[in-house]
Order: sequence, then structure tokens, then C-alpha cells
Amino acid sequence: MWSPSSIRFGAFLAPYHPLDADPALQLRRDIDLMEHLDHLGFDEAWMGEHHSTGAEIVPAPDLFIAAAAERTQRIRFGTGVVSLPYHHPLVTVDRITQLDLQTRGRVIFGTGPGKIPLDAHMMGIEPSDQRRRQGEALEAVLRLLRGDVVDMQTDWFTLRDARAQLPTYDPAGIEVAAASTISPNGSVLAGTHGLSLLSLAAGSPTGFAALDRNWGVYEKVCAEHGRLADRASWRLVTPMFLAETRAEAERAVSRRIGSMAAYVNRQTGQRPDWAATPLGIIEQWRNDTLGEFGQAVIGTPEEAIVQIQRLIDKTGGFGTLLILHVDMADWEDTKRSYELFAAEVVPHFKNRNAGRRASLQFAEEHRELLIGQLVTAITKANTDYYGTDAVTGA
Repeated sequence: MWSPSSIRFGAFLAPYHPLDADPALQLRRDIDLMEHLDHLGFDEAWMGEHHSTGAEIVPAPDLFIAAAAERTQRIRFGTGVVSLPYHHPLVTVDRITQLDLQTRGRVIFGTGPGKIPLDAHMMGIEPSDQRRRQGEALEAVLRLLRGDVVDMQTDWFTLRDARAQLPTYDPAGIEVAAASTISPNGSVLAGTHGLSLLSLAAGSPTGFAALDRNWGVYEKVCAEHGRLADRASWRLVTPMFLAETRAEAERAVSRRIGSMAAYVNRQTGQRPDWAATPLGIIEQWRNDTLGEFGQAVIGTPEEAIVQIQRLIDKTGGFGTLLILHVDMADWEDTKRSYELFAAEVVPHFKNRNAGRRASLQFAEEHRELLIGQLVTAITKANTDYYGTDAVTGA
């Protein structure tokens, strides 16, 4: 039986960064964030793969994870996602198994077809071929990870007597996830191959509306292949930035939030009125959508709790909530946002304070008895030490 207390929490980084800051420092801050998340007790952190448009500056998530893993102890890392059509399957498997061994099994292998049109354009890949290529590559990758010797010929890669020479750290293998947005394609792919489901667009109105439908597709396809769909392996991504008050959250993001609106609007050639001011962008992002980012919580831990409960009510339950991380505040405010989430949001769903509340409730309900016993004990101690006359004043 699924319970909210079973939810895990993490962060998902594309990563999105403003174009007016030093990329070397931005990468170091992202690694610092991994260490901070590990210290706060977050369960997972995901890093994407992108090759263009300026804001998403990690082309090699495995390189990033290798560095971050050396600075952390327990947090698991996901590739969010490796764009399979961009890579030869054998090289993909070799890199992910090496990373799995280096991290002692802390890797989740997230896969997808590739998101940014300019990436595919620069590589000469037709967008209409990307999902087909993903399916072909995924078939080869999964067979290689199982230890099969693979012979396979497609119009874009060849495998001849191919095998992975490295084992996975866990003999049971590496957890593999397939990205899903709005269409059921990701659900079908994940269900067919027995993969985890990664819902990247849970924060957008259309992505939110499709969550239960896509889970239904996933359950159906899993059943058709003799598998039971497990909600514990379902991950939802939604943007959040927290502070003690709404006003403080708005202050923290106001200076840099314009760069994120520009990233979205410049790609579509739009100049909407709401993008003219930081508050206009914040209200648009809160109440409607900011392109691929969807809707965001820019506010308090209480608002984050409401949004997560909304996702629970829509889906019937899921395994992991991933905060879509957008670099739009200074380092201290960013750290504070995650500290508030770990301190106030996570315990709410984990129900970690039930015993403490029950203890205080008992003390309140039995205060007369307990205080009476305390007074009696103090009086007796005084009597035993000073005698009756000293206590009564007689």
C-alpha cells in the first residue's frame, strides 16, 4: 500500500544558468549544491545533457556526476537524461558502467531522445528520427547491460560481436529510467522494457493533466509484458524556490529571473508584456507557465506542501519528487531554499514528528496530573531535607 511517507526527494538540474555569469563558477556552484543536498539528506540529484542555446551548460552528465560523487557520501545521481540518439550504444554503456563502479552503485541511468532542436540540427539528426533512434539505442543498451553479446545494424550505428567488458556494481544491474513529458511515448517505452518512469513536465499545466493518463498507459504496457508497475520507481519534476515569506522569495529571485524568461522567449521569438518586469515574470510562472519550466512555487514551505499534495492527489502516489533547479538566486538564498525544504517540507510527508507531537499532546492533556506529581515530588524532597517545619514555615 503506497504511503506519502515513502516519498523520496531530490533535485533535477538541466542545468539552467544565466548567460551573464562565468560558466566555470556556475559549474563549481552546481557541484557545491550536490554537496549541500547530500548534507541535508536529499535522496537524489539529476544532471542533464545539452549542447546548445547557452543556458544548459553540461554536455556530459557523467563527467559532472564523477566529480560530484567524490564530494558526497550517500546521495544517488541520475543522468537527466543521456540523449541516446547522440551516442553509439557501446560507448554509452561503457561510460555508464564505469561511472556506476566509481560511485559504488549510486547511479541511475536516465535516458531520452534529446530535447533541444539545435542540438539535433548541429549533429545532422532529423527531429522525426529521434524517438526511433532512442528506441533502437535503448534496445542495444539494455542488452549490453544484461551481459549479452550483441550484433545489430541500423542506419546510424553498427554493433558487431559487441559486449560490455565492465560489470555493474550491483549484480542486479543499474536502474534505468525513461523520460516522459506529455505524450504517452515515454510510458510505452518504459513499460515495454521494464524501466522507471521520469515525468519531466509534472509542473506544466498540460504535463500535470497527463500524469494519471500516462501512468495508466505505463501500468497497461507493464502488464502486457508480465510486469507490475511500481509507483516507487516513478519520479515527478516540478520547479520550486522557497523562502520564509513570499516577499522574501520574490526578492531573492528578482535580479536574475529575467534571464530565464529570456531563455524561453528568445527561442520562440516572443516579447510578452509580462516579461517586462521581475514581478510580471514571477506571477506568470506561478499562475500559468514559463515555457518548458511549467508552473513554479516561488514562496514558502507551506506552498510547496500544497503543490506536492496536489501531485499526490492527481497521481495516486509516486516514488520521488524532484525539484527542478533553476539558477536564479545568489548562493546563500539558494542554499536556504533547500534547507527550508529539508527542514519543513520533507518531515511533513515523511511524518517524522508524529511521536514528538504525540508526546507534547499527552503532556498537555495530563498537565494537571503531571504538574501535581512534580509539585508533590519537590515538596517531598524539601521535606526530606529540611523537615516539616522548614517547608511549612511553622
